[in-house]
Amino acid sequence: MGEPKSPSRSEKAVKKDFFGLTQDQIVRYSRQLILKEVGGRGQRKLMESKVLIVGAGGLGSPAALYLAAAGVGRIGIADSDRVDLSNLQRQVIHSTKSLGMPKAESAKETIQALNPEVEVTTIEERLDSGNALKILKGWDFVIDGSDNFPTKFLINDACVLKDIPFSHAGVLRFIGMTTTVIPHRGPCYRCLIKEAPPPGAVPTCQEAGVLGTVPGVMGAIQATEAIKFLIGAGNLLVGRVLYFDALNLRFDQFELKRNPRCPSCGDKPLIRDLSQVDYGTFCRVRQNARGKG
Repeated sequence: MGEPKSPSRSEKAVKKDFFGLTQDQIVRYSRQLILKEVGGRGQRKLMESKVLIVGAGGLGSPAALYLAAAGVGRIGIADSDRVDLSNLQRQVIHSTKSLGMPKAESAKETIQALNPEVEVTTIEERLDSGNALKILKGWDFVIDGSDNFPTKFLINDACVLKDIPFSHAGVLRFIGMTTTVIPHRGPCYRCLIKEAPPPGAVPTCQEAGVLGTVPGVMGAIQATEAIKFLIGAGNLLVGRVLYFDALNLRFDQFELKRNPRCPSCGDKPLIRDLSQVDYGTFCRVRQNARGKG
């Protein structure tokens, strides 16, 4: 038997420059590996990262697909609904053969078909004040792909309490809006909207409709923000709200300042425990509530 062959200079260079990536991984992620902002070090960070997506719908679908394609190591899908025919116009992670399936399981199948190396955790529960902190624990970044105010306020309050960065987005008709929240480094969702609007003030997508591509654009932006955060590149949408008008094909942005009196992230926050908030109609802090912290 011959002596073991020593690694060539090129093989050593690949190991050094690409941080132990396999040849298949180098090929799969080649288009982003050549970006100086990513490279082997950034790709390794993505592969070691964990992102939770709340809602496998119009926003969560493109976000999940692009995060999986980018090589994020572990993706969580939290959704308690099942795939309905009316979902397929915009929720592109599902297909006709997925009808009736739990959305979390349908999303897992699609993600693993796209990138088998991604670990997918399914959570077939609806977030509430009793389980939110447990579900959100341990994730590096959260994508808010929910479609209702109570869940959006709940995600915000839980993430601020536990210092978890997250991307918020909302869509209606031809309009989309998104911002990124890094707790204690900038404003939170309650700095933008202190409490939920009265019932009927804002129609739902079911009532008013939504162009399918709008959540596609916003979900892709949310995935981009997550990737940038995970690799430490570029400027995030912290303290800025990005506004998308699809009908007139226009992007605008406006500054969002932290409210010192914000009940969630203010100088003297009122919310120290999720049980203090009534996540119902207005998502207000309960009167005379006392936090545990």
